[in-house]
Amino acid sequence: MSLYDDAVLVLKGYAPGDEAGDQAELRQAYLDHLAQHDDGMWKACGAGHLTASALVIDPEREKVLLTLHRKLRMWLQMGGHCEPQDVGLEAAALREATEESGITGLTLLPGGPVRLDRHPIPSPCTWHLDVQYAALAPAGAAERISEESLELRWFGYEDVPGVADASVVRLLEATRSRL
Repeated sequence: MSLYDDAVLVLKGYAPGDEAGDQAELRQAYLDHLAQHDDGMWKACGAGHLTASALVIDPEREKVLLTLHRKLRMWLQMGGHCEPQDVGLEAAALREATEESGITGLTLLPGGPVRLDRHPIPSPCTWHLDVQYAALAPAGAAERISEESLELRWFGYEDVPGVADASVVRLLEATRSRL
C-alpha cells in the first residue's frame, strides 16, 4: 500500500468526537485535497501537503517534550514532512518524533490520529495539513537535540499555554483525553 493510500484510509477512519468542533470539516478537506492532488503527500505540492507530527509525553504522563523550532522560533510538537520511505502516516509521525527528540522506543498512543490541524506556511507552498498523533516516551528516555531545533524542553501540562500557540494547546487537550 502506498503512503497516499494509507493516508486516505487513516483519514476515512478518523472519527472525531462531538467535542472536536472543526475536525470533521478538516477531515473532509484533507480527503478532498488528496482527491484533487496526486502529489498531496509531498512538499512539492504547491497547494499544500499532508504532514505528520506527534506530541511526546513523558512516561509518568505529566509532561510533554516540545522543540523550539529553528526556523519558526516557536515551541512545537515534533513533526514534519512525509518521506518516500514512510509506509504510512503513523510511521512518518513516529520517525519525525524520534528524529527530532532523539528518543528511541517511542510508542504511539492507540486509536490513530489525535487531531488534525491545518496551518498556512510560507511560500512557495500554502498549507500544512498536519495529521497529529501522540507518543509515549519509554522509562529512562533521554532527549537529544537535532539540527532542526534550537532547544528541547519538557513542560508540565499547565505550562504549555504559556509557551506554545493554540494549536499545540488543542493537541495537548485532545491527547490528555486519551490518556
